Amino acid sequence: MVAAIKRFFTCEGMLPADLRGKEIPDTRSVYRATLDMAWPSAVESVLVGLVGIIDTMMVGTLGPEAIAAVGITNQPKFIFLAVILSLNVGVTAVVARRRGENDQEKANSVLRQTILISVFFSILSSILGIVFARPIVSFAGAEADILDDAVAYFQILMGGMFFNCVLLTMNAAQRGVGNTRISMRTNLTANGVNIVLNYLLIGGHLGFPRLGVRGAAIATIVGFFVGFLMSLKSLLHHGQFLSLLSHGSWRFDAKTLHSIWLVSSSSLFEQLCMRFGFFTYVKIVASLGTIPFATHQICMNILTLSFCFGDGLSIAASSLVGRSLGEKRSDLAIVYGKACQRIALLVSFVLMVLFFFFRGPVMMAFTTDAGIIETGKTIVIIIGVTTFIQTSQVVLMGCLRGAGDTMFAAAVSLLSIAFLRPGSAWLFCYPMGLGLIGAWFSLFFDQLIRMVFSMVRFNGGKWTQHKL
Repeated sequence: MVAAIKRFFTCEGMLPADLRGKEIPDTRSVYRATLDMAWPSAVESVLVGLVGIIDTMMVGTLGPEAIAAVGITNQPKFIFLAVILSLNVGVTAVVARRRGENDQEKANSVLRQTILISVFFSILSSILGIVFARPIVSFAGAEADILDDAVAYFQILMGGMFFNCVLLTMNAAQRGVGNTRISMRTNLTANGVNIVLNYLLIGGHLGFPRLGVRGAAIATIVGFFVGFLMSLKSLLHHGQFLSLLSHGSWRFDAKTLHSIWLVSSSSLFEQLCMRFGFFTYVKIVASLGTIPFATHQICMNILTLSFCFGDGLSIAASSLVGRSLGEKRSDLAIVYGKACQRIALLVSFVLMVLFFFFRGPVMMAFTTDAGIIETGKTIVIIIGVTTFIQTSQVVLMGCLRGAGDTMFAAAVSLLSIAFLRPGSAWLFCYPMGLGLIGAWFSLFFDQLIRMVFSMVRFNGGKWTQHKL
């Protein structure tokens, strides 16, 4: 048993027999290189997630209605971000491939052209989000007791989309060349600003006005602005691989756009499937009432902690896989992908144990409502089991996206997120009468299906043959 476990974590145990033979780094070197790339992304992702959790805690001092008002805007916001998020998958994958080919000129061409695309869509999203905020939030499921606060929060958030979108695109390019620490620093600083302003503006401390949920939205926008300035500054240096000061045109060219489109088009389809599924799922949960939805929002913040660890490792996996394939080393792409997954398994096991034994204190950190705490403690058990599955599938999907195999990810999202999760949520919540607990069973099955499909696809190896 011990020997089998040891082999599971070594490079020799990661490669299929038909790819053995080429010289690969030793196991210690592989994990060192993986962790060097992964820890800034993982720390960044986790701390960004913690800021979201702290946001919820701070807003929670205003009551369950405030938590529900902020939470109901999440899916509409991500629907507007769908184009940018899918674009950024292409940015990271193509820049990583060009980095592996050592083609600096084409990597910077990708950077410049995607920034222009991001600027256009961010401005369009801001206009539509501000003008149509009330019908959008109302359709999302906001009830009368939270509608006005939700609309105000959403309009302020959409007003700052420019800084958010361009920041995300610049950081996606930096991750593609392995500069994960730059992204970490910008996000940590931006989120630090967010937390401080939350304290000052939500409750009205140190002479600042008490703005409630509006204060939380303003704090978020100012944080985006600070992060945008830092990320922009990181690209204004001569002599580095990615630089906005490098020689090259800002005009669009068909070849660059085609490479980005190969990855981003199917990623956009995936995003749309995900957002449709998540939106419908949240709408079903919101229809259970304000208190159940507030409970759900708190538990989603807890689950986010698990997702953030997986997401950080997924970013590293995507960059390492893209670079390895650019170097024509599919064997290294598989090794780095599996190394990221092994690390994710260890982290998720620790999180699962913590969730099981500290679910009560975790819930009490968000609210003093006894009913919410008791229901939440049951859901946190489901979260603990889901964590073990979620981190693995997130990392495996990151490997596939880094290779450009985004059509497969889109197909899985269509099946699992767009249909299975909302369909099973409705079945469990209403005909079976399980209420909020039923919605979390549906989330667990969604994650399980995605893990199985991604594992089968990864082990098949065809994803290493994609050309960008």
